[in-house]
Amino acid sequence: MARPQALVDHPQLWKTFLVFLLPLIATNILQNLSGTINTIFVGQMLGVEAIAAVSVFFPIIFCLMAFVIGLSAGSTVLVGQAWGAQNVEKVRCIVGSTLFMTLIGGSFIACLGVIFAEQILILLGTDPKVMHLSLPYVQWMLAGSPLLFVYIIYTSILRGVGDSLTPLIALSLTSLMGLVITPILIAGYFGFPRLGIIAPAIATILGYLAVLIFLVIYLNKKNHPLKMDVHLLRQIRHQPNLSKVILRLGIPTGLQMVTTSMAGLVIVGLVNRHGAEATAAYGAVNQVLNYIQFPALSIAIAASIFAAQAIGAGKAELLAKVTRTALGMNLLITGILVTLGYLFSKYLMALFITDPAVVVLGQQLLFIVLWAILFFSASAIFASIMRASGTVNVPMIINILAIVLIEVPCAYFFSQWWGLQGIWYAYALAFVSLCIGQGAYYQFVWKKKTIQVLV
Repeated sequence: MARPQALVDHPQLWKTFLVFLLPLIATNILQNLSGTINTIFVGQMLGVEAIAAVSVFFPIIFCLMAFVIGLSAGSTVLVGQAWGAQNVEKVRCIVGSTLFMTLIGGSFIACLGVIFAEQILILLGTDPKVMHLSLPYVQWMLAGSPLLFVYIIYTSILRGVGDSLTPLIALSLTSLMGLVITPILIAGYFGFPRLGIIAPAIATILGYLAVLIFLVIYLNKKNHPLKMDVHLLRQIRHQPNLSKVILRLGIPTGLQMVTTSMAGLVIVGLVNRHGAEATAAYGAVNQVLNYIQFPALSIAIAASIFAAQAIGAGKAELLAKVTRTALGMNLLITGILVTLGYLFSKYLMALFITDPAVVVLGQQLLFIVLWAILFFSASAIFASIMRASGTVNVPMIINILAIVLIEVPCAYFFSQWWGLQGIWYAYALAFVSLCIGQGAYYQFVWKKKTIQVLV
């Protein structure tokens, strides 16, 4: 079995950080591409109604993801600290406790979701014309959601011990399976039954099932510290002390996601008031911003893991170095992407929009907000470093306040004064304010605290 070695033990931190970061960025981008391609299959092979039927699942899965991402955030911090302390047994305990909560919570959610799927869809205002398509798709997706949850948790924990390559390999496998299986099941090629709208859901379930089997075999073959052997299986049980800490760290992250989602719905409502062209431009701009934000958020995730391992190794003095490295990577990588976004804005908009007038509108909106991604990423880095030490509530409050007191009200008032562009001025202002808030708390309050190991 590999000897635990904290990532921060390496003398040239920036090189280790970059080597860890690149597969993480690739994983996040591939995840988004897989979803985009899957949507293309549905639209091209099943039509507009099928796209509408699949789209109604997005707000449902976002709420479910708040649960699982909260768990993964809490467990990854604890795993990172235990790994930094070279305590493999404690790592197994944390993994076992997290998997237990994931399996119990995921199964409970799946059962309730399948039973009440129709009522949920009615509550979301699903068009009756697509209900016959939406209902079976959502039921199948919810039935398979525990597999998705376990996959997300396990790959997140792998990153906590410094392994960002295995999650990339796993995602590549499940994405490849989706690309092959989805069109086959939709159309019934090669003698397979023609499954129509439930084909993408079944392909997704089969993909995650296959990748979990792959992870068990692959990690055992590599004699990986997180291999699924009898020692780890014994730890998949209720461990109240660990569960409390994981939930204390994870629940604020989940609440933050829900708040962000609700704010996004309000913003979409404001954009829709300006007509279909505005909505199209909004969608195109967000697509571009997503591909720039993924590397930015990946830097923050990496910073949290490096910081957690430094704390676990008893080297809290390295936290400042981790922060500087992450902020430097942000300026370099995110800065390059932002620059490319400005230089090639016309072509980027044209990837999603064919109307020349809307392309110009999209460019204008992109110009307003693109630079502020640097501040958004910096704020995420500060929050991630603090989360690695167990400080989660104040960063969460700062984030929610930036959304509730700045982003949403300013979007409303600015759109009254400056039209559609005002909404993006509000985004930029919220990002800068968030960075100032997180940075100030990090510098003047958190850095003066005594850092303690959580496990």
